[in-house]
Amino acid sequence: MTIRLSLLAILDQGPCYGYQLRLEFERRTGGIWPLNVGQVYTTLDRLERDGLAAKGVADAEGHVYYEITAAGRDSVRDWLGTSVDRPMTAHDELAIKIALAITLPGADAAAIVTAQRAATTAALLRFRAEPGGTLARQLVIDSLVFAADAELAWLTHCATVVGGAEPFAIDVEPAKRGRPVRVEP
Repeated sequence: MTIRLSLLAILDQGPCYGYQLRLEFERRTGGIWPLNVGQVYTTLDRLERDGLAAKGVADAEGHVYYEITAAGRDSVRDWLGTSVDRPMTAHDELAIKIALAITLPGADAAAIVTAQRAATTAALLRFRAEPGGTLARQLVIDSLVFAADAELAWLTHCATVVGGAEPFAIDVEPAKRGRPVRVEP
């Protein structure tokens, strides 16, 4: 999820200052993803740099309000109108850890799967115990529950197949590309 476009979408509702945006983001997403206020201000600076938001006036307490620009409104409309891409890349630490473990001599992939099943089950129980509150918060919690359920199903699959994997050594054939050997004069 992009914090940048989320904050911009909130600004589309009206001018806000940084801390106010942070509170609105957490209120609208059920507080499941807490933001650092420094991240909010850094994002606001970038939105301003990119012409998507502009600094407005400061109030009596010194809060500088930001406003969305026309280009910012277009960006929000485009973001909300498009689906989220699910690329065919596994940047998932768990998937990579298990994939590597089955290829490494001495690594116990089955133990990794077992330990992760316990951790994911515990997380699932925590997620299910979370109070719902607003519909927004409940939808975010539901997403975590469904993701944990899917991970448990995948781990069950892993448990049935990792035992047959054969570890292998580094390929002794040197790669055709890479950093050349540096020769000292």
